[in-house]
Amino acid sequence: MPDGATQLRIRSDSDARTRAIGRALASLLRPGDVLVLEGPLGSGKTAFVSGIGDGLGITEPVTSPTFILMRRHESGFLPLVHVDAYRLGSLAEFDDLEVVAEAADGALAIEWGDTVVAALPEDRLHVQLDGQGEGPRDIVFTTAGSWAGRDLEGLLS
Repeated sequence: MPDGATQLRIRSDSDARTRAIGRALASLLRPGDVLVLEGPLGSGKTAFVSGIGDGLGITEPVTSPTFILMRRHESGFLPLVHVDAYRLGSLAEFDDLEVVAEAADGALAIEWGDTVVAALPEDRLHVQLDGQGEGPRDIVFTTAGSWAGRDLEGLLS
């Protein structure tokens, strides 16, 4: 863990709870925030981002951008750029998408973000989802940069 980083672990027992945790995180988001989502297939990454969309007041469905790589949602009070890096063949392909610049006025959530972390700013929140299917999962938040000063404890309620 980087110097000054903090970590918070939350147990989610359902898809609805995973979405609720994402909805709660939305209240902490600021323009330019980067969220790096990690976890195996079926761990709830898209459900988590969908909850963030709900919390930001986004009116259209937030679904996986697996085949189009990136979706920009602007109907909320803060834009959300949702990226799925699973199908990217290289870091250069990620750089070509210019997603960090695209999301400068909103929040950027990157599924499979661990594969492109070298191209991301140091100021980010890592969200590791462990578990699959309808069973319980652990969601581990690890702060970096300015995220270390934010109060993630509110996500526990």
